Amino acid sequence: MMDIALFYFLVLGFSIFMYVLLDGFDLGIGILYPWFNQEGERDHLMRSISHVWDGNETWLVFGGVILFAAFPAAYAGITSTFYLPIMLMLFALIFRGVAFEYRFKSNTSRPYWDLAFSAGSAIVAFCQGMLLGSLVQGVPEGTNSLSSLHWVTPFSVFTGFAVMAGYALLASCYLFMKSRGRIQQHAAKLAKRLLLVTVLAMVVVSLWTVISQVEIRQRWFDNYNFLWLSPLPIVTLLVSFFAWKDLNGHTMGDSHHEGRPFWYAAILFLLGFAGLVVGLFPYLIPRQLTFMEAASPDSSLFFLVPGICIFIPLILAYTLWGYRVFSGKVEDYQEGY
Repeated sequence: MMDIALFYFLVLGFSIFMYVLLDGFDLGIGILYPWFNQEGERDHLMRSISHVWDGNETWLVFGGVILFAAFPAAYAGITSTFYLPIMLMLFALIFRGVAFEYRFKSNTSRPYWDLAFSAGSAIVAFCQGMLLGSLVQGVPEGTNSLSSLHWVTPFSVFTGFAVMAGYALLASCYLFMKSRGRIQQHAAKLAKRLLLVTVLAMVVVSLWTVISQVEIRQRWFDNYNFLWLSPLPIVTLLVSFFAWKDLNGHTMGDSHHEGRPFWYAAILFLLGFAGLVVGLFPYLIPRQLTFMEAASPDSSLFFLVPGICIFIPLILAYTLWGYRVFSGKVEDYQEGY
């Protein structure tokens, strides 16, 4: 029972990471919108993700299905406790998607669709960050989100802005990789600033959780555990240094590999995700519900295995193919996407 539940726990973690990575830079494009307002720049930003934005959100749906089917108790607890931020996130996703389809056909109303796209992206990222912060901080048992705003705390608000900065970092590195000229230069400058903000936010969140959460502090520091876990912060600092070096080399006119900063940013997210898992494992809802306790009956879990084995390779295949077909720099065209 534990083996099959652990398998689904890993599948859920994989789908969450894929969503955060792929839809993260997608949402980050909208967050960066206000900093790109010269002629044609926003059209360029939209075209850079027009071929992938809807496919990226497949991982959100897939992760939700895994949580619902494999861990129904956790699904019920999370969706009922965080009903308000989840619904706000979904409405923001709707406005963002509608804006995508309408802005290319609009003339006088285009500023409103730009606002819907940018604000929707920022709200989605902020809500996801608040959900993350609330889960890490801990959910009081028996809480009803319809009568309480317990999830609005200084820590969750901070993680909301931290996730926004992280997504914007992914987006700026993506634009650096996909653009030329003025937009690429501007993306490199923004990426350097956002890299500093993101790393600082990771440090603050790490210290905040270690100081405030006894269980996480014990996980990291009891019985010399920090010696075994020290590669996580060390590699994080090294990756941040290499990303800064590549971005700074570009702004100084040195030769560089334009795709490397994006992958460095992706590794930063992976390391941050690994740090969260280390601190919270085996909980799905910290200090309340482990993945073993939340798992469906073993007969249901085994019944779902063929579908998992079919759909994960299928989603990965068309995702990789789509990125392969549209690889290279984004070119500017007259209309449409």
